[in-house]
Amino acid sequence: MQQITLAEASKNLPNLIEAALGGEEIIIIKDNQPLVKLTPVPPLKHHPKYGSAKGLITISDDFDEPLEDFKEYME
Repeated sequence: MQQITLAEASKNLPNLIEAALGGEEIIIIKDNQPLVKLTPVPPLKHHPKYGSAKGLITISDDFDEPLEDFKEYME
């Protein structure tokens, strides 16, 4: 774990980012108190695009017809 002051971090931010991406834990301190920990962001998961299931799902023509079990309640 590397601790570095805020002033030093502002001068060396690109190098600190590279170190964090390489697995090193970077803590930025001010007045000997930890403020920020640099850590890599995990890769984003792929989200399917809207409409990607088009043609894979079908709905029967009578989908919205009353169910046989409930016909007595419809009268």
